[in-house]
Amino acid sequence: MSRNTIIFTLLIPLVVILFVFDLLSGDTTLSAGQVWNVFTGNETDETTRNIVLSIRLVRVIVAILIGVALSISGLQMQTVFRNPLADPYLLGVSSGSGLGVAFFILGAPLLGLAHSGFWQSVGIVGAGWGGAVMVLLLIAIISRYVKNILGVLIMGVMIGYIAGAIIQILQYLSSAEQLKMFFLWSMGSLGHVTTTKLLIMIPVICVGIILAIYCIKALNLLLLGENYAQTMGLNIRRARTLIFISTTLLTGTVTAFCGPVGFLGLAIPHVARMLFNDADHRTLLPGSILLGIMAMLLCDIIAKTLVLPINCITALLGIPVIIWVVYKNLRPA
Repeated sequence: MSRNTIIFTLLIPLVVILFVFDLLSGDTTLSAGQVWNVFTGNETDETTRNIVLSIRLVRVIVAILIGVALSISGLQMQTVFRNPLADPYLLGVSSGSGLGVAFFILGAPLLGLAHSGFWQSVGIVGAGWGGAVMVLLLIAIISRYVKNILGVLIMGVMIGYIAGAIIQILQYLSSAEQLKMFFLWSMGSLGHVTTTKLLIMIPVICVGIILAIYCIKALNLLLLGENYAQTMGLNIRRARTLIFISTTLLTGTVTAFCGPVGFLGLAIPHVARMLFNDADHRTLLPGSILLGIMAMLLCDIIAKTLVLPINCITALLGIPVIIWVVYKNLRPA
């Protein structure tokens, strides 16, 4: 049995264990027997059933989707840009989502438009998605005329700065109540996704995953440089476009539904490379997915236990990995 097979065999039960612990953790203490009765259809009270199925299970599934989406996106961006510090938000997708949400939460009240209840929740997701799609279209147009991938990277960063400046203007003009709402969104949350939203979130992220799997061969070729990939028959523009679409679907969906969840997409691909000691994306992609799920489930358990925003936990776990990467790349040979 190969080393990588052993690692995968160990990671899968760890994911299951964290899945169970995440289901059991929360404000209300539930035993493993109560949760088991809910899933097996045995007699249990309605309150317990609602807590497990409508709240905790939905949140756990959202955590899994975030772990999968951001770890794949981070791996793709680091490969395409050949930059160890590239993350899922490098193209400005998160900034675009943030700008869309800022226009909805902060800009609409300035125009005399009010939102409440269901329409506010739907509007935040729609605005976040709209902003992400606008950035994708802009990047697609830029990439048609800018041949150098570094130029695309710079334009993505500039889009982020422009979006940030507009968000700051809207924040300056907004009321304290609107600022608080936007601030809470920006800290990331897994608890705002309902069952209905989850039914939208799952298929979109699945499309992004399928595109990423389809691009595995292209990612392996891009590791060796665009010139080499082109000599091997790879259509660079088409491959880039598919990877960018995949990243936007994954990152844009997570940001629109849950807010910007930081550091996970930057750190997990490096952990996968270190653990598997392999550059082949046929190994790194599933490895990053499993590690991303584990990391996000662990962060969710800690966040619920300490009653803290999810971004605080992902930052505390992700920053040490980033420091290690910077140290590894800067130390003398």
